[in-house]
Amino acid sequence: MNVTPLVWAITIAVTIVFFVYEFFAHVRKPHEPTIGESARWSAFYIALALLFGVGIGVVSGWTFGGEYFAGYLTEKALSIDNLFVFLIVMASFAVPKIYQQKVLMIGIVIALVLRGIFIAVGAALIENFTWVFYLFGALLLYLAWHQAFAHDSSNPADGRFMRFVRRRLPVTDEYHDDKLTVRMDGRRWVTPMLLTIIAIGFVDLIFAVDSIPAIYGLTEEAYIVFTANVFALMGLRQLFFLIGGLLERLVYLAQGLAVILAFIGVKLLIHALHKNELPFINGGEPITVIPEVPIWLSLLFIAVTIAVATVASIVKTRGARRIPAADRVAAGVTETDAREDRAVR
Repeated sequence: MNVTPLVWAITIAVTIVFFVYEFFAHVRKPHEPTIGESARWSAFYIALALLFGVGIGVVSGWTFGGEYFAGYLTEKALSIDNLFVFLIVMASFAVPKIYQQKVLMIGIVIALVLRGIFIAVGAALIENFTWVFYLFGALLLYLAWHQAFAHDSSNPADGRFMRFVRRRLPVTDEYHDDKLTVRMDGRRWVTPMLLTIIAIGFVDLIFAVDSIPAIYGLTEEAYIVFTANVFALMGLRQLFFLIGGLLERLVYLAQGLAVILAFIGVKLLIHALHKNELPFINGGEPITVIPEVPIWLSLLFIAVTIAVATVASIVKTRGARRIPAADRVAAGVTETDAREDRAVR
């Protein structure tokens, strides 16, 4: 896939313009979006992402188009998991609903910047060290196990990192509109709004660790990795308000993502064997006994896994929405522990 510096420059410029527009058109004036507004914009961004993928397929070939769609689906699913932790963080800090858009917007921008850095580092590693596929594959298998089986009830807003931040910064007890800092009694204080943003930025860093290796397991094209991440994050703010209630019902999302991460981890290890240069493995010669997983199979597997996890979650929680939260936890209806644990670690 031949992507010129001009195409990169235009893509990055359009991305920046998009977020600037989002801020001034929707976020600058505090308000809680309506369901209709959220639905329209969510549909628009999803349609835009699909149209872009078709464009890649037409211009560069459907192998790259398939890689984009597989990457987009994976990143979108991981972003929804990220969104779930955002919900927990904002609930912990009791962020007023009219200010949640601003927190989400800043969190999404931080996520994109961090992922951009990870994408650049990942591309450089892949270009110079083929053994990095072993590292990525092993990392994804560990993250898959952790996603599926780790259980820790700790809260990301009250973890060790946030306790450290609180000890270092003077924090007010109340919000002061959507200000991040405020001057009182001749001293500059930090508001809970800034603490929320710091917590979300920390969560973004953790999620970038599994997000970028996962998509590099589906494509080695940095441009596809970047654009799939951009489109996965576009509309995430609106999606938060659209499916906020549904998030609590996606009790099998963690398990579904674990299966996807494990699948991509195995795919990466197979790819590493095909490119093997490590002298202590088969004398430094490639191992091609196991065929590589084709992109169409990856796309199908990811789509089916997400669909099964979603349908199973809705069936599991049918009729449970009116049950008190404590009773649902006792009955095993919710699965938030693993997600909260990932955010703290």
